[in-house]
Amino acid sequence: MFGKAVSYGLLWDFAVCEAVGESQRWILSAMQSHGQELVTMLWRILGNEQDVCDAYQDTFLQLAHYEGGRKPEHIKAYIFRVANNVAISMLRRRIAEKKRVSTAVVARKDVSSPAKELDSKCLQETLRCCIARLPEHLRNVITLRDLAGLSYAQIGRILGISAATARVYRCKAIQLLTVWMGKEEKDNEKYKYE
Repeated sequence: MFGKAVSYGLLWDFAVCEAVGESQRWILSAMQSHGQELVTMLWRILGNEQDVCDAYQDTFLQLAHYEGGRKPEHIKAYIFRVANNVAISMLRRRIAEKKRVSTAVVARKDVSSPAKELDSKCLQETLRCCIARLPEHLRNVITLRDLAGLSYAQIGRILGISAATARVYRCKAIQLLTVWMGKEEKDNEKYKYE
């Protein structure tokens, strides 16, 4: 979908520039400057096209309505923070829905198949759920570093911390994720033998 948007870029630029007032053109500039990085990060967090499109749209709508249409001082930081929060909210809703469904399955004592446990989609979803459970300061660093591919210096500027602090937060996040993913694996093994 985003590939098509790029191929029609010139037509879109002309049409949108004509429709958007002078006071809002900075939003288009922000979309052009940071849109691809933002889409990459959202894909890594959410993993499906519809959610990425929704999160992207929500992010730029929030930017357009920031304090009555005013331009934020640090646009890139604002965009990435908003997109991260939108994506995490979407994951939390997905987790809540998954828990409702899995509670019904566990109540029936269904045993999951070994093929499903080895499925990479299942592992990715488990990792996304664990990332969503992280404290906000750790989640922000892990998202920006590992999912958006930003450097520690860039992360530090966006979050208002030093690059060294960002490294420490990432290390703590990785440690927590390791413990939680190990616990998820043990829980899956327990249900397999019940």
